[in-house]
Amino acid sequence: MIRTLLSRALSLILSLVVASVVIFVMLQAVPGDPAAFMLGLNAQPDTVAALRAELGLEGSLPARYLDWVSGMVVGDFGTSYTYRVPVSGLVADRIGVSGPLAAYALLLTVVLAIPAGLIAASMRGRAADWGVMGATQLGIAIPNFWFAMLLVFVFAITLKWVSAGGFPGWSDPVAAIKALTLPAVALALPQASILARVLRGALIDTLDQDYIRTARAKGLSRRAVTVRHALRNAAIPVLTILGLQFSFLLAGAIIIENVFFLPGLGRLIFQGITQRDLIVVQSVTMLLVFAVIAVTFLVELAYTLADPRLRRR
Repeated sequence: MIRTLLSRALSLILSLVVASVVIFVMLQAVPGDPAAFMLGLNAQPDTVAALRAELGLEGSLPARYLDWVSGMVVGDFGTSYTYRVPVSGLVADRIGVSGPLAAYALLLTVVLAIPAGLIAASMRGRAADWGVMGATQLGIAIPNFWFAMLLVFVFAITLKWVSAGGFPGWSDPVAAIKALTLPAVALALPQASILARVLRGALIDTLDQDYIRTARAKGLSRRAVTVRHALRNAAIPVLTILGLQFSFLLAGAIIIENVFFLPGLGRLIFQGITQRDLIVVQSVTMLLVFAVIAVTFLVELAYTLADPRLRRR
């Protein structure tokens, strides 16, 4: 087990190194000069050169890459070109919105998907199964940003139950959770649809196994067999999808955060791209890549908890 963990950790480190090189090279290849963009079209060449030197853009690419990576290792992500403050401070402020939003959306995904998948699998071929599959197909087909705008129109503009956007901060937890509810629902709908379909397929495959028929022959009810035996053995694909979904919810909420004017990481990246603040874009992107790889690593460890055969192997 220790050898397996060490090999997985080494794979994680190598993946981070490759990702950092790709991110750095791609952003350096983007046309346009951040210093010239900040100073405007009428800036003098010597002024642009002085600002480039101040921003650390004059060194060679390998030296700048090593300086960026070595800083990230100790928690120094650099200084924002636009805001002139440490990027780590911007990330700390924004992760307080994106992190809870992703966790909230994932919780709603699980709450919606597991009962739907259980109902569809246990009622295979019946009206309930067809209803759940139709609803999940609709949930996958509807873009989450369109659903977000529909939620705003219904619950914020028409019913006036919640605000249309913005985030009041965590000084008032009730107001903060209320502000994150509509974005979390908009993010959770397509993810819950995907997870419910995956769970249904995994449960159907599991319910056809011999040990399930043996459990039924011993007198266990269909519900007990499905929940106590089949659900745990169908957990491997579900854990895989959950890990991918959390990564997507954390890193892929750019559109939703802009629809609801949430000051999260997605909106920070969007602002960094429009303002040519490359150090913010590459540092936040690298942080999100680390989160994706770390979640994948934790999901692989969760496999061994869900399936004892993997521990023995």
